[in-house]
This record gives sequence, structure tokens and C-alpha cells, in this order.
Amino acid sequence: MKCADKDLLLYAVTDRYWLGERTLHDVVKESLDGGVTFVQLREKHLDQTHFLEEAKDLKMLCKAYNVPFVINDNVDIALEMDADGVHVGQSDMEAGDVRAKLGPDKIIGVSAQTVEQAVLAEKRGADYLGVGAVFPTSSKDDATEVSYETLKAICQAVSIPVIAIGGITKDNVAELSGSGICGIAVISAIYGQKNIKDAAANLKMAVQKIID
Repeated sequence: MKCADKDLLLYAVTDRYWLGERTLHDVVKESLDGGVTFVQLREKHLDQTHFLEEAKDLKMLCKAYNVPFVINDNVDIALEMDADGVHVGQSDMEAGDVRAKLGPDKIIGVSAQTVEQAVLAEKRGADYLGVGAVFPTSSKDDATEVSYETLKAICQAVSIPVIAIGGITKDNVAELSGSGICGIAVISAIYGQKNIKDAAANLKMAVQKIID
């Protein structure tokens, strides 16, 4: 399964921190009902067994909505449960090695902060790039901020789709207009909201406006 630009319009990254009394399944379902077009399972502190369980469950859920489902960082889990792909950072396994491990048909996303990183990731077989943090964010402690100019330069330098990530909300997303992105990736702008379905729907509308 390869991803098209439209699949990357509203890319949701999970975060257990926001769950409260709810299950990951429930909140992801709500976000899919709101129109999320891509889901990444991001687990930093879950043991392998539970990670695998969550991954298998969410894969089935996303499949029912015909939405691509990828795993953050963990190539072995992605391989074991046959996810649609994987997203890796600059300090994780390099895109070429991921491709060799997962095969030609899986989606590989790579995080990039510079034009050089972006061009190299594309050359090594990345299908899309996640560029950020485009705004200050509390979701990632090590996030380096990327300027609008750099974001735009990256979009111009590569032919694969680029999504912006980091601190994006429905109130500031318009600032990314004209940059060349085909979508945004968010965590708290969806999963940190009281009404997840509405938050996703409103955000999707806002992104659509700046991309059309």
C-alpha cells in the first residue's frame, strides 16, 4: 500500500498521555470518524507485547476506514504485524535499511529538518517527509524548530509529499499556507481535545483550505 498526497492531509499521531479513562481504540476511532486520513502509532514506553496488541487492533480499525496505518520507529513491530509502513526519525534506522527490511510495497516516512536531510531521505527511498517542528511543541522534548522558509525550501527540493508537524493547531495552520505541504501531522490538536471527532473535522477543514 503506497500513500497518495490526499492520504496525508490529516495525519494523526497517537499519544497515550491524553487518554484519561478512554482506550486508544476509542480515541482513534473518534478521530477517524472526524475525518483523519492517516494514523501513526507512537509508543515510547509500552513493552513489546502490549505494543504488538495495540498495533494489531489499530491496524484492523484503520483498515475498516481504508486509512493507512504506520508504526513510529519500531521497524520490527511493523514487520511482525504487517503494518502499512513505518515512520523513522533522523536518529533511527536509515530509510534504505528500512526499505530493505520491509520490502518495496510498504510506506516509509522520514523526519527531516533540513533540505539536505530531505533530499537524502528521498534518495534512499522515503515515500513522504515529516518536517518540523514548525511551531513550538511540548509533545517532543527534542524537537528543533524549522522556519517557514526552510519548510518551503524542502517542499521545493523534493518530489515526494511533505507534511508539517509540531505545535500545529486549527488557529495557526493558516500560517503554513503556500509552503507546498500536502498535509499536517498532529497529536494534541486532536487527541488532547474534549471532542476528538469535532476537533479532527475542524482541523481537516482548515488544512483543506490552505492546500486547495
